[in-house]
Amino acid sequence: MPKIKDRVSFYEQIARNKRNSIILMAIIIAVFILLAYVISLIYQQDAFFILIIGIIVSISYVLISYYNSDKIALASVNAKEADYNEYRQLHHSVEGLCLASGMPKPKIYIIPGQQINAFASGRDPKHSVLAVTEGLVEKLNKQELEGVIGHELSHVANYDIRFMTLAAVMVGMIAIIAQIFLRSLWFSRGSSGGKDRGKANAALLLIGILLAILAPIAVQLVQLAISRKREYVADASSVKFTRSPTGLIGALKKIKNDSEKIKVSGAVAPLFIENPLKRVSGLFQTHPPIEKRIEILERM
Repeated sequence: MPKIKDRVSFYEQIARNKRNSIILMAIIIAVFILLAYVISLIYQQDAFFILIIGIIVSISYVLISYYNSDKIALASVNAKEADYNEYRQLHHSVEGLCLASGMPKPKIYIIPGQQINAFASGRDPKHSVLAVTEGLVEKLNKQELEGVIGHELSHVANYDIRFMTLAAVMVGMIAIIAQIFLRSLWFSRGSSGGKDRGKANAALLLIGILLAILAPIAVQLVQLAISRKREYVADASSVKFTRSPTGLIGALKKIKNDSEKIKVSGAVAPLFIENPLKRVSGLFQTHPPIEKRIEILERM
């Protein structure tokens, strides 16, 4: 058992990780502004055209995905709506937690497969869905089931889909603008001017190229860091909804030891309570290590 002084308040955990998410989002916005500014210095009037194309393409793509996120996610995992009579306990658990959190009840779906996993999607609480695997319903007890449901409902309550969509828009704009800039260099001609001006332009161009190469990588890493922070928020919010970390701790331990697999696309995998695809290490993780999540929950 952790010492009293090592205890973590779930309110403190939620506030800290939300604050860190906002700071990380500010970093992405700062990188976007810096990249746009440098390109504007290099191309001057032409930069406006490059920025407009990048913004239109990236926003259009992400908004289409945003408004259809639940349909895309459900179709990709072949989920079917959960029959009330067949999955009565699941429906009762969701209804109870929705009452406790003041949320409308989402539509509930079942994903075929024995892996213990679940995800929630939807642009807001009124347009949300909760999907759980057959394995989760069969292998978790009532308390563990409610811990997972609380985690997923918190993603909806905290508007995580909207927040991560904003991050995706910014990251997408940076990637597209960087690509347009790098490709445009093949068609650009050297500018005339004095020797000093030529050196200045060459130095600025070099900075622009380095930014265009490194910025998309950097902001993608920041986006993954935001994703990990939102998982910590969802864990803490689950404790807030259920008033106990025990259920989610038990569920995460079972998920950690689960060897079953389900077929999931790479685009949908980050939505799950634990990424069902092959885990990567370090900065490229979409989720924090389960061991770390359990450790923090045990201190609540």
